[in-house]
Amino acid sequence: MNKGQSPEPLDFFIWTVEDVGLWLETINLGSYRQIFKENGVNGEYLEGMSMFTTEQILRFIRRCHMKWGDFITLCKELRRIKVACLKGEQKVRRPWWAPACLSTVFLKVAKSNRQSRVVSLKLEP
Repeated sequence: MNKGQSPEPLDFFIWTVEDVGLWLETINLGSYRQIFKENGVNGEYLEGMSMFTTEQILRFIRRCHMKWGDFITLCKELRRIKVACLKGEQKVRRPWWAPACLSTVFLKVAKSNRQSRVVSLKLEP
């Protein structure tokens, strides 16, 4: 991923802390970039938020000093990205971690099974 370039939705599940910070800037929540970084919030963490209990959500909001409206915006944008990934609306490309020799195989499988999400070197339905 290019430095300063917004991360691709396809990479949502493997975003680094820096990727999350760039994404926060694009959704007008850049003021939380540093606190998210300090708390190690990456793509895997954001994905797991959908399984948080009310207590865990409130703890997250307090820890990140978020306003309630900003948290709602964060959740809406996360949902938008997840839906785009499931519908196959994102651009399919080889992830940074996949060897170049697998590019053709990866793109072929990803295009034929748009509802798979890329987590590691395997595709999970």
